[in-house]
Amino acid sequence: MTELWLADDVRPMGQMLLHSAAKDPGKDALVFPDRRLSYQDLADGATQVADSLIAMGVEAGEHVGVLMTNHPDLVISVFGAALAGCVVVPINARYRTSELRFIVEDAVLSVLLTHDSADEHVDYAALIDDALEGLEHRPTLVMMGAKRPPGFVAREDFDALHADPALLRNRIEGVALRSTALILYTSGTTSQPRGAMLSHEAFVRGWLTTARTWRSTAEDRQWSALPLFHVTALGCVTWTLGCGGTFYSDYFFDAGRAVECLEQERITEFYPAYQPVMEAIIGHPRFASADISAIRVFCNVAPPEVLARFQRAIPHAVQLTVYGGTEGGVVTTVTLDDPLEVRLNTCGACQPGMELRIVDVDDGRVLGPGERGVIHFRGFCTLDGYWNDTIKTKESILPGGWVTMGDLGVCDEHGRVLFLGRVKETLKVGGENVAPQEIESQLALHPAVGLVQVVGIPDERLLEVPAAFVELLPGMQATEEELIEHCRGAIASFKLPRMIRFISGGEWPMSATKIQRFRLRDRLLEELGTRT
Repeated sequence: MTELWLADDVRPMGQMLLHSAAKDPGKDALVFPDRRLSYQDLADGATQVADSLIAMGVEAGEHVGVLMTNHPDLVISVFGAALAGCVVVPINARYRTSELRFIVEDAVLSVLLTHDSADEHVDYAALIDDALEGLEHRPTLVMMGAKRPPGFVAREDFDALHADPALLRNRIEGVALRSTALILYTSGTTSQPRGAMLSHEAFVRGWLTTARTWRSTAEDRQWSALPLFHVTALGCVTWTLGCGGTFYSDYFFDAGRAVECLEQERITEFYPAYQPVMEAIIGHPRFASADISAIRVFCNVAPPEVLARFQRAIPHAVQLTVYGGTEGGVVTTVTLDDPLEVRLNTCGACQPGMELRIVDVDDGRVLGPGERGVIHFRGFCTLDGYWNDTIKTKESILPGGWVTMGDLGVCDEHGRVLFLGRVKETLKVGGENVAPQEIESQLALHPAVGLVQVVGIPDERLLEVPAAFVELLPGMQATEEELIEHCRGAIASFKLPRMIRFISGGEWPMSATKIQRFRLRDRLLEELGTRT
């Protein structure tokens, strides 16, 4: 009999949480260092948020912003707004006045939920007041923390609001699977955020498909301290809650606390995802002696040479890697059964229900195995478009339903893709196209190199030449000349970095999860006095 791939029992985000809570209400759902929330706690909190929003007169389909650093109330707010049938707009907690003002206006927020838990670092109430000054349309502001700032609905008063129980039930049960669940504003390594619209089906089903690849069960305990407003961490929460497992987070990322959690909580699914996070954890003095034997699977996105080093750091577990993004979730992934060579050197094949192709950068021809071009993908978990941006939607969603994020890649004969960087990051060195990842991969082979990013700087003769920023591994040393010489003979001479700047771990300019190359380039241009 032919084996059939059957889709999981997919529900809208809020209903998914209630379904898991009904199955095991007393089990830990969300764990922070000082607080453990059961499934019943999380479901009750989310239902209260939904109840209060409806009582305030917020209609289904209206946009509710959530501006918080990592906190249990962020998860409660997101799932609560989803339960109410609202479109949730998680906002990058690093954004400041101009970015926040743009999103409030662009997304036409009806309500903005925030918190005071990060007041030591940033006063969000004051930030919001500054950002919204003079705006004709101001959303209703809700302080989910303990403070009662002027102009905000206090938490106590918000929780005291209750809608008619029949209306609450009707709204919760009336959320359509294909309705918009989230507008995720993403700028990544560029400057202007755009809101990707994702349906409940795209988001929930997409991440539950990843859970199936990981063979996740209700017994799994997943760790990630990535920002919970970000697609990756929010996706991991969704898949863990959908499986009935336990998700571990933290108010901020601290490598020592992460190692402690991995050991004491017997984490089984480890999701650092991004190289700076993984480097900090395995470089921590306590990591080598910690008992992390419970980890069965972990995920990172990095060049093959770096992935090999990460795998050696946790040899008993299976390391996976993926290709994807806000616009499509996890599009491709390697699997637990793939051999090590495949897991290190490719991002795997498409997840069930997804398709991928490589097309020529210039004329759009579909290319064959081994030919480099632009990655296109399509399937059930892609975005429906960009909110309030028809031009970007037309650029990104192509005829036939194909989606492009402007990424370069190459497929092998088995349909497994290797990500090669972004089209806009490609350097033009004397007429030759050079992907920064080619140079980064070679530099990463040097035993002293931890993290490396390559940018292009102007050159009178060649138009543009490579320059590298390098963070050395703890206790290691290397010179600029030594690293350039390390590349000589291994890659073409026009790809050799012309200069190298050393950088420490805390100096990388970051978006939510990614290093912003354009800021590194600006820093170098300012140093060289060639900023245009």
